[in-house]
Amino acid sequence: MSDGLPPLREVIAQHGLTARKSLGQHFLFDLNLTGRIARAAGDLTVGTVIEIGPGPGGLTRALLAAGARQVIAIERDDRAIAIQHEIAAAFPGRLEIVEGDALAINAADLGEAPRRIVANLPYNISTPLLLAWLARIECFASLTLMFQKEVVDRLAAAPRDPDYGRLSVITQWLCEVRPLFNVDRRAFTPPPSVTSTVVQLLPRPLPLAPARFATLERVTAAAFGQRRKMLRSSLKALGNADGLLAAAGIDPTARAEELTVEQFCALAMVVDR
Repeated sequence: MSDGLPPLREVIAQHGLTARKSLGQHFLFDLNLTGRIARAAGDLTVGTVIEIGPGPGGLTRALLAAGARQVIAIERDDRAIAIQHEIAAAFPGRLEIVEGDALAINAADLGEAPRRIVANLPYNISTPLLLAWLARIECFASLTLMFQKEVVDRLAAAPRDPDYGRLSVITQWLCEVRPLFNVDRRAFTPPPSVTSTVVQLLPRPLPLAPARFATLERVTAAAFGQRRKMLRSSLKALGNADGLLAAAGIDPTARAEELTVEQFCALAMVVDR
């Protein structure tokens, strides 16, 4: 990468940036791979790119090299923040560093639209981050994210698939899910115990069916919390389960994994009556 900055391994050595398990850190050194992720995110020359946990800055540099007009990097690790300031100096006016915990920062309010999130997410907070972004998905043009492969399998799973669950329903209700490519564990330092996958989530113009986000979360949490039970049993916490299911036109002897996204939405609408 001809950005005038030192190689990533040299940067890490200079700043003593060993990965911290408590922060879910796994660093990417392969600039070909970070470039591939940046290219997958689409046209970055308009709007804002938001990156979470940039670490040594390999993806940050790739996003800027790919022409990103503005990158906002959210980082809580002081050692990595110093690295980000060095990158910002090499790309004047194009990189803003936000110091803090990504879980406490509302990404939907950062920068100018269209907003795209592009990130190698810290594994230990990836799911709560995703749910927070989905709750305001209308604020984003796309999410291009790296998760553990098993998480992407859940995002993309269809009814009756063993991986189908609450995360599948809520994500597919709001987004088109496009798994892009796998990343071998050996591409990271330290290597995680599993394969990772880059996935792109493209917000739908309208959700698949009418429902309130909070209610759909409650319904799917109850249903999949006891996924091997019939819905008439697993949904008792919501009230008269048989009555709710009858009103939604759903067989009370069905199990959560058998319902489509649209059926869960119909059930959520009944709960809200």
